[in-house]
Amino acid sequence: MYSKEREEYMRTFLLNVTISIFLLFVICHLSFVRAAYMLPYPSYMPGNRLYAVSRMIDRMKKYWYFGAISQVKYHLELSDKYLVEAKTLFEYKQYMLATDALLRSTEAFQALEDDIRRGVDQNKDMTVFVDEIEDAGSVHQEVLLSLKSSTPETFLWTPEKASSSDLFLSKEFDYAYDLISSTVEKVKQL
Repeated sequence: MYSKEREEYMRTFLLNVTISIFLLFVICHLSFVRAAYMLPYPSYMPGNRLYAVSRMIDRMKKYWYFGAISQVKYHLELSDKYLVEAKTLFEYKQYMLATDALLRSTEAFQALEDDIRRGVDQNKDMTVFVDEIEDAGSVHQEVLLSLKSSTPETFLWTPEKASSSDLFLSKEFDYAYDLISSTVEKVKQL
C-alpha cells in the first residue's frame, strides 16, 4: 500500500514539475518576442454620424498631448488611423474620400520629424520612438504598395452637380511613399 501511494505521489509530482517547466519556458519565451508593428482596427468612417465627432476629438487631442513624447504618440496614432481609413475607402472605391484620408495620414506622419527633433532638443531619449517610427514607416509603405497595385493609376471623378476631375491615384501613392521614406530617414539621422 505504501508503494502505491508513493508511486502515485511521484507521478503527480513529475506531472506538476513538467507542466511548471513547460509554462516557464513558454512565459520566458514570450517575454523576449518583439511584436510586429500593427495598424489599428478601422474607426468611424465617412458617412457615419459619429465620424465628424471623431475628427473633432482628434483635433482636440492635439492640445491634450503637449509634450514631445506624447506628440510622437499622438501623430503616430493619427497617421495609423487615417491610413487604415484610406485603405478601407480605397478598397470600397471611394477614391475622393480615400485620397483625403491618405493626405491626412501622410501629414501626421511627416509631423513626427518635428516631434522627434523637439524631444532630442530637450535631451530626451527618443531611440524607442525612432525605432517605432521606422517600423511604422515600413508598414505604411507596404500598405501603399499594395493599394497602388490594386487601384487604377487615374480615376475620373464626376460629382453630381459639378464638373468632373481626374484623380491621379498613382501619383498620390508615390508622393505618400516618398514622404514617408524621407521622414524615416530624417528621423533616423536626428
